[in-house]
Amino acid sequence: MKIKRMGMKYVHAWARLGPRFLPFADAATTELPLARLLRLSLFQVSVGMATGLLVGTLNRVLIVEFHVHAWIVALMVSLPLVFAPFRALLGFKSDNHRSAFGWRRVPYIWMGSFFQFAGLSIMPFALLLLTGDHNGPAWVGSASAALAFLLVGGGMQTVQTAGLALAADLAPDRVRPRVVALMYTMQLVGIVGFGAVFGVILTGFTPTRLIQVIQGSAVLTVIFNVAAAWKQEPRSRPKPKAAAADEPTFRQTWARFSSAGRTLRFMVAVGLGTMAFNMQDIILEPYGGEILHLSVSATTMLTALMAGGALCAFGLGARQLGRGADASRLAAMGALVGLVAFSAVIFAEPLDSPLLFRVGATLIGFGGGLFAVGTLTYAMSLDDSGLNGLAVGAWGAVQATAAGVSIAMGGAVRDLVTGLAKSGALGEVLSSPATGYSFVYHIELYLMFATLIAIGPLVRTAKGARRTASAAAPATTFGLAELPG
Repeated sequence: MKIKRMGMKYVHAWARLGPRFLPFADAATTELPLARLLRLSLFQVSVGMATGLLVGTLNRVLIVEFHVHAWIVALMVSLPLVFAPFRALLGFKSDNHRSAFGWRRVPYIWMGSFFQFAGLSIMPFALLLLTGDHNGPAWVGSASAALAFLLVGGGMQTVQTAGLALAADLAPDRVRPRVVALMYTMQLVGIVGFGAVFGVILTGFTPTRLIQVIQGSAVLTVIFNVAAAWKQEPRSRPKPKAAAADEPTFRQTWARFSSAGRTLRFMVAVGLGTMAFNMQDIILEPYGGEILHLSVSATTMLTALMAGGALCAFGLGARQLGRGADASRLAAMGALVGLVAFSAVIFAEPLDSPLLFRVGATLIGFGGGLFAVGTLTYAMSLDDSGLNGLAVGAWGAVQATAAGVSIAMGGAVRDLVTGLAKSGALGEVLSSPATGYSFVYHIELYLMFATLIAIGPLVRTAKGARRTASAAAPATTFGLAELPG
């Protein structure tokens, strides 16, 4: 009996340690167990896998092995962002859709999965045509590659919008912040994990192996997304035609949704903050190689450092939001970390400090992670009338569009300023090759300040709402947050 009691004691001890040390175990609830939650997050893994394939693997292969012009590759990779502004409409449609089976989100997840699969299926052959390995007209390769990238991009945007809305529907309010952080983490796992797998498989590169990798990704996309949506969304009766006809249109719903002052201010803050964190996306590694003279392997590690910083931010964000922290305040903290991060990157050049540069890169990932988790959690609280799809779609539309525009601007501004500096147009002091990079980083610092200006009233509004709610209840704690503002 004594041995049995000791065994039960150890079992209970491990049960208490599990939620404490297993990442995001506290996101699970009775309504949404951990196994079901992890299975739901598989759609984010498929999105991360496709993102890593497009932005990382194919970007390098097309330029280096296939000798495709860099501007053509950049244009193809940016094509998926064409669908970003339509994410709010997709979210609204999934809010109000009623299929014959009574589902709202599942049909959109399936439709997005089909587009992803179709695009990835034809992509390897389209890329071979793009390299000019055919006897037909030159435009055939460009058109087929553009179609493949558009299909993948549209599928990714549709799956992610409907999937995040479904997660918001299923997750109780008390654990929704941790569910958001888990979804972000799984997307990062898909990007980093499959990026490493693709790199290993393509070590001995051949066109045949590239075809196998892309088509294998197409199959995995369907498997992941079907497994994610399987028996997740409860079925409901389709609405009668008369009731469906009385539903407000997208324009009417958007007017009501955006009429609140905090909604438009929040979208401005999301756009500014996303631009601030993403403008450096394609110039950070060249900065390390050209200015700080780091090796290829050393600059490649920057992706891992930024991913590690983002993972830490997701975990911290989930913990703080789970304890009742304000989402807008967490996003503002991310912007503050961004100020320190870009300052470190800027000063790494005059101090000739690769260590300071690595610290700055890690902090960029950390600050961007806090900002992303905070803003998405805030977006899910913008509407409490069942329009999670519209809220998540609006956030995704602004976030993806701002990211694409800022990445393109970062490269263009760097090239323009570097050209002026080398020609002597900016003076002898600024003739350094680091001037173009530094100019972009300074713009990001200014955007961080603009983000804080935009998000500041949202923090004060949330603080005032908490004070109003706490006025009706006896105070149980006292700290800096309770001091007069």
